[in-house]
Amino acid sequence: MKIQKGDTVKVISGKDYGKQGKVLQAFPKKGKVLVEGVNVTKKHQKPQGETMQGGVIDKSLPIDVSNVMLVVKKKAGRVGYKFDKNGKKYRVLSKTGDEV
Repeated sequence: MKIQKGDTVKVISGKDYGKQGKVLQAFPKKGKVLVEGVNVTKKHQKPQGETMQGGVIDKSLPIDVSNVMLVVKKKAGRVGYKFDKNGKKYRVLSKTGDEV
C-alpha cells in the first residue's frame, strides 16, 4: 500500500470530500486507512464499570485507500516509486517528483 501511517492525505470522494488529515493507522490487508477528522460517527456507549462514564462519543472509522490522495508540500497527487544509485526504493509524488 502506498499510503502509510503519518502521511498527510486529502479525501477525493465521499461525504468528507476535500478534507485533509493525518493517517493514524493503515490496514493493508483490508485496503483501508484511519484518518483523523474524517468519516466521524457518533457512538452511544454504556458505562463500563465504575470508573468509565457512558454517553455519546465521536469515533473515526476507516476509509478506503482509493478515496484518499497523498499530500506533499501542499500538492496532492498519486504516489510512485523510484530507486537511487544504491538500489534503495523510496516514494515520490508522480506529478511533481517530490520525495515523500
